[in-house]
Amino acid sequence: MFIVVGLVIAFILVAIYARPKMRNCRWREDRGASTPSQTAFRCAFCGARAFTSDGKPPLDCLRNTPQS
Repeated sequence: MFIVVGLVIAFILVAIYARPKMRNCRWREDRGASTPSQTAFRCAFCGARAFTSDGKPPLDCLRNTPQS
């Protein structure tokens, strides 16, 4: 019984804290395009590119945003 309750609680927590905007994104650092002030990232799933100043990958999927 404890296992079933634990599984239900785990499922609810995953549903609450899952980020659907990031479900398929796999951000990889692109060191060739990075500059000293910005880090370049490329999504291995959709091909989107992004630059961040803190060195961390983007938090949202950029699949539907226009790329320059």
